[in-house]
Amino acid sequence: MKQIFIIPLLLLLCSSFCFCQKIEQVDLGYKKVKLIKSKKLTFKDLNKNGKLDVYEDWRQPIEKRINDLISKMSLEEKVGFMLISTTRLKGDYSFQQNAPKVPIESGFNEEDLVQEINMFSKKPLPYPMLSAAGTTKAVNHLQLRHFILRANTSTKILAEWMNNLQELCEDSRLGIPAIVASNPRNHITIDASIGLSVGSTTFSRWPGELGLAAMNDLQLTRNFAEIAAKEWKALGLRKAYMYMADIATEPRWQRIEGTFGENADWAAKMMKEVVLGFQGEKLGKNSVALTTKHFPGGGPQVKGHDPHFEWGKDQHYPGKMFDYHLIPFQAAIDAGTSSIMPYYAKPINSGHEEIAFAYNKGILQTLLREKMGFKGIINSDTGPIEMMPWGVENLSITERYKKALECGVDLFSGSADPSFLLETVTKGLISEARIDESVSRLLKEKFELGIFENPYVNVENALQIVGNKDFQEKADLALRKSIVLLRNEAKLLPLTPQTKVYFESHYDNGRTKSPITTLIPNENKWNITFVDDKEKADIVVLWLTPNMGSLFNTKEGDEIELQLSKNKIDVARINETTYHKPTVLIINYTSPWIIDEIDNPNVKTLLATFGTSMEAVLNVLSGEFNPSGKMPISTPRSRKAVLDNQSDVPGYLKPNYALFKFGEGKSY
Repeated sequence: MKQIFIIPLLLLLCSSFCFCQKIEQVDLGYKKVKLIKSKKLTFKDLNKNGKLDVYEDWRQPIEKRINDLISKMSLEEKVGFMLISTTRLKGDYSFQQNAPKVPIESGFNEEDLVQEINMFSKKPLPYPMLSAAGTTKAVNHLQLRHFILRANTSTKILAEWMNNLQELCEDSRLGIPAIVASNPRNHITIDASIGLSVGSTTFSRWPGELGLAAMNDLQLTRNFAEIAAKEWKALGLRKAYMYMADIATEPRWQRIEGTFGENADWAAKMMKEVVLGFQGEKLGKNSVALTTKHFPGGGPQVKGHDPHFEWGKDQHYPGKMFDYHLIPFQAAIDAGTSSIMPYYAKPINSGHEEIAFAYNKGILQTLLREKMGFKGIINSDTGPIEMMPWGVENLSITERYKKALECGVDLFSGSADPSFLLETVTKGLISEARIDESVSRLLKEKFELGIFENPYVNVENALQIVGNKDFQEKADLALRKSIVLLRNEAKLLPLTPQTKVYFESHYDNGRTKSPITTLIPNENKWNITFVDDKEKADIVVLWLTPNMGSLFNTKEGDEIELQLSKNKIDVARINETTYHKPTVLIINYTSPWIIDEIDNPNVKTLLATFGTSMEAVLNVLSGEFNPSGKMPISTPRSRKAVLDNQSDVPGYLKPNYALFKFGEGKSY
């Protein structure tokens, strides 16, 4: 008889223990809605009906909250939820040419931005495209809740604007908060074109992505991602269009600066660290959700041309290395990346359907979902429906939406006008059940991030966190570690104390009067004597920053050249200096530059940078920091090597290709 009573008693005790466990109140952020009390706990009445709905109850499983909210959303609210477009602050005219120059403020830009011309090809669009809607209209009438922030202004203004946007959303029918994405904001970059990088900001300043890879330090990479995530979250940026898992195998591709280099295994390790650093082991209230791009890898572009343009729409695999390019994406998926972005390109001669990746069922369903196991959001790149519909040019706009949805796209980037997506459903081209599937994935990300509970930021807290001294000290270490010593044959480095140094920067950004600047630090922290004339110098330091210009300035018929003379470097001046003075040559790599025009016998001391500071360079030159960086890319020995290369094969595997190979780097 004892046994009959023991088991029920244990079950009763167990259930009583579970029932009595204290549920802790979560932090709620609100400005417009009223609060609801239930069992001494507090909840937000997001839909203003005076009762606690399942989606408002943070105790409920996320799946139940999603299902409840979807049941309450209108079709118009659902399709609006599936678009992500640029949003702007008052005075912010991102994407507009000849825009008025006025101060950016924390209010809303209520002007619509309508495009009639494709910004990339300069050809007329099939219909005027609403690329950015006035903020209030976007939220209240178009039902948009996903936005891309392009503006670059002060921490205070951005934080205040973020709160204003969330207050506007909170006041809507269902109180669904916004989620705001951005391109990278923490790196020293050369091409900071809109859509690639935001450039120099108030955030901590780290090496470019190639520089992070060059550090050869996975722990510091994780530290970077964790620090950057704190800065992003402090400003309410909870979604990030980064990082690029693309492999830099075609040296002419103009987006190599944003990659982690050419070695798929190393890039995979880097992707793991940045995903776990930004997101954590799983999405939560302190995470920034990453969008890994550009699936299945944008590196192997034909002749390096980018698929933003019609003449660059083809991607090929002459070395039969398609699977090599998937390795970093698999690492990001395994680490839990929240979203994947397919590229515009269409594969040719690869065994896959020759149609853009956003419309490619074999790529997105069979490969990404089924084979690689991705469960998250598929987020199109900006404009494949309207501007880059490679392979489906003959389909109507609604037919393009239908095909992309059938292939698995959940979030469409570029347009702020949901009318065509709505029409795709109302005409019966796609079912509302398919729409619900995407909305469910998008809501899951928001619920996991805790945005429904508190989307607001503390402005004073943001000012203390973003770009603070401790964060920048760690970033300064990264800037030093990213520098690679390639040659030190004359033993000029480290510089001996009191060496007279003439330091010259060569960088033509199109905005300064002279591309050549004499660099003399305001505060001399090094045991070096700086002089203002190279004739007075014991050693000349030349820091070259070749610049091929913005990706978006490319024109049809252009050859992409990698020689220094083709990329705004005065080769004759460099050679004259190296012939007459002991010279330390430093080259900033955003692409695998061909340096044979200056690679004469006098160039015995050579370093590579990938977006760093003058102070970090001087720390290395003076010997205060012993260089430890390794090349993330191979550099071709000649133009012929580039022309003969196989676009999908990394440089370190190409015979007779590399002057410097992936992984090279010396120390003192």
